[in-house]
Amino acid sequence: MATLEYVEVPAAATRLQSRERTSDLRPAMKIATALPHPEKLPRAVYLSPTEPMSPSKSPVFNFSQALLSSAIPLPANASATPRASQGTPKLLSTKDPLSVPITTVNFKRFVSKAGPVFWLQDRLEEIVMWRKGWKYTSVWIAGYAFLCLFSRLALLLPVFLLLGILLARNPSIQRDAPGVLKGARVPPPPPAAVSEWSTDWLSNVQAIQNLMGAFSDIHEFICPAIAYLNYTSPVTPVVLTVVAASAIILIPLIQLIPLRITFLIGGIIPFFLTHPFTRRTLLPLSVQFIRPHLKTARVRLARFIDNDCLQDKHWRSELKEVYLWENERWAGVSGADDSVLTESAWSKNNLRPGERRAWTRGRDGWSGISGDGSGDVSSNLTFSLSPGWIFVETEDWRPDLEGTWISPTETDDNGWVYTNDTWMDPRSTPLEDWKLADGLTRRRRWVRRIYYDPMFAS
Repeated sequence: MATLEYVEVPAAATRLQSRERTSDLRPAMKIATALPHPEKLPRAVYLSPTEPMSPSKSPVFNFSQALLSSAIPLPANASATPRASQGTPKLLSTKDPLSVPITTVNFKRFVSKAGPVFWLQDRLEEIVMWRKGWKYTSVWIAGYAFLCLFSRLALLLPVFLLLGILLARNPSIQRDAPGVLKGARVPPPPPAAVSEWSTDWLSNVQAIQNLMGAFSDIHEFICPAIAYLNYTSPVTPVVLTVVAASAIILIPLIQLIPLRITFLIGGIIPFFLTHPFTRRTLLPLSVQFIRPHLKTARVRLARFIDNDCLQDKHWRSELKEVYLWENERWAGVSGADDSVLTESAWSKNNLRPGERRAWTRGRDGWSGISGDGSGDVSSNLTFSLSPGWIFVETEDWRPDLEGTWISPTETDDNGWVYTNDTWMDPRSTPLEDWKLADGLTRRRRWVRRIYYDPMFAS
């Protein structure tokens, strides 16, 4: 009886032996192969898309994947292994579904191969930050200046880069190593991925950790400026006006700007700002000289924006300012270093019984507060005005950054004036003796404009 190749035989079926002897049956082929060696396989093996390393094929229950699936809504047909894109091309960020095994495999692959990226990052930082001396960085500045003057040579940079790599790796021009016969040099093999938990592997993990922190710092630094671009700030119309006016002015002048000199100066300025002399001497002196003017400029800009938002009824009426003082006490650890003097140690809840309230109308801390603690400024910031006077609707309370009410003492960058335990001896920065005695207080003035409307006078 011949073998039936077109019938699917069940796995549990038992084949009946024929009584007739025939030679039509094909003998099974014998294939010789070596036994597997699991110890030679790396810990993380990424196979081809045709034969993926599928954790889902294992009979063991994957608790981490089940927990992730329950916490995050995943597609019903989500796979747990990297796969090749099928059908409509997908974005790189959505190529594979969210999966713990895929994340583990890709993370290990990335860590083992990301060494050259961080090596290049370190070399660039050494050049820009003058870490290897002025001669090393000056050579790169001279090369950049040469490319700015002869900009067409930038097209040959890839060629020169490959030429330099090939010449540097050429065995015929390298120095003979000791113990190796001349002419018997063998080209080195291509660099392999570093092994897991080795020194280089851990160095890559450390670099990834620091890169994530640097990216988060840059993101937190840029985020406050986004409010001026998405119309969540009253400054956005002013920014739009300035940008539109700049575009109108620059369009006719763009042909007069020398591009080579512009790129030359723009490329050298970062090297000048990162020079040790600039960072240690010039920048502190500049900040010390400009800081008082920066506070004045911030106040003038805020008032200009407020005036631009005023309506006609405000301009036709009488405008005045009302003031509100904010009081806080420090409750840090006495005798601690300066790092303890943080914003978290300041609170209105630290004010002692019988002293001034958190919000007062007078700078002495008592004006406007009656003997029983009631008054026109309460804990929920209710602020009473005389009949007919109304707050300007387009403005809000603003801190007084100039500190004209406490002259000649200046305020800090946020408008605070620091005093001792008895709210005396105002200064722009707290004294060390106050901190050691656990007697630090501070207050600042808030300003808001009001206008008179006869309709609300009756």
